[in-house]
Amino acid sequence: MSRPVLDEAHIHPAIRNTIASHRQAIVQEVQADIAAHAVVVVGMGTNPFVGKARKALDAAGVAHHYLEYGNYFKGWRERNALKMWSGWPTFPMVFVRGVLVGGATDLRQLIASGELKTLMAG
Repeated sequence: MSRPVLDEAHIHPAIRNTIASHRQAIVQEVQADIAAHAVVVVGMGTNPFVGKARKALDAAGVAHHYLEYGNYFKGWRERNALKMWSGWPTFPMVFVRGVLVGGATDLRQLIASGELKTLMAG
C-alpha cells in the first residue's frame, strides 16, 4: 500500500520549486543521519512519547542517534517539513536501517515481538 501523494500535474508550475525546496536543509540533515546510523529517533523537546521511545531502545540495548527539533512552543515549521516529507503525522519518528517504523507505540510492539532484532540484522 502506498500513501497518496498529490500528482505533480496537479501542482501549478509556478510553485513546484517552492514545494520541492521547502525547508530542505532539515530534511537533508535527517536523511544524512538515517544513512549514517542504524537507528535514528527524530523528536521534539517535552514530548513524553519521544522519551518513551528512547527509554524502550535503551532497555532493549539498542544504540540510537537522536535528533531534536524544537518543542511545543517553537520549531513547528521544521517539524512540519519532516511530517510532509515522511508522511508520518506525529513525533517521534523512529527509523531502523533507513526505514520509518513509526512512533513510540509501534517501536514497543517491534521490540516485544522480536521484529526489531530482525530489522537490525537486515
